[in-house]
Amino acid sequence: MIELLQEYWRPFLYTDGYNITGLAMTMWLLSASICIGFVVSIPLSIARVSPKVYIRWPVQFYVYLFRGTPLYIQLLIFYTGIYSLAAVRAQPVLDAFFRDAMNCTILAFALNTCAYTTEIFAGAIRSMAHGEVEAAKAYGLSGWKLYAYIIMPSALRRSLPYYSNEVILMLHSTTVAFTATIPDVLKVARDANSATFLTFQSFGIAALIYLTVTFALVGLFRLAERRWLAFLGPTH
Repeated sequence: MIELLQEYWRPFLYTDGYNITGLAMTMWLLSASICIGFVVSIPLSIARVSPKVYIRWPVQFYVYLFRGTPLYIQLLIFYTGIYSLAAVRAQPVLDAFFRDAMNCTILAFALNTCAYTTEIFAGAIRSMAHGEVEAAKAYGLSGWKLYAYIIMPSALRRSLPYYSNEVILMLHSTTVAFTATIPDVLKVARDANSATFLTFQSFGIAALIYLTVTFALVGLFRLAERRWLAFLGPTH
């Protein structure tokens, strides 16, 4: 174990001397996909609860598609499937984008987490107390102002416990990135295992890294819940 750490602690944490690897790469994949998914999911969640069918159904189809298929297959489609199409390779912009493994991986991760986050936020919007909305309308709020000042802030706060689960699941899901040759924590562990045949030690280190990051994320979300969900607690 000590010899393995001496040789591979840098690749496990941040670099192999030339490229970002290990934990740094995993956190980049997580933060990039979560940020993109979060931003896109806000308008999609509003569209998801729209009474207009032509607005709601396309979002509903997208959510069902990405929640109904494994992330691993989605990554394979973006990484190898789309680039195999002649029409994609014929377009310089698409050719450059889908030829890059990092672009394909982040796109697959972002679309996947966006689908789950959209459903989480849409559920929070539906569960809002009718009195809150009526009170806001009584003050003259309607349309986008109603969503911007009342509905979405309340929905985002109430979604924190569920959204924290999605972020942690997304962290664990980044382990499929090695399929696209992305040097994340699991890829480094696989390389270390292949070079040293220390299977338990190699994957044990990877497990400890994921466990540590998971506990850190849980702690951060617990602090956020105490800050923004304190009004839901018992009053004295």
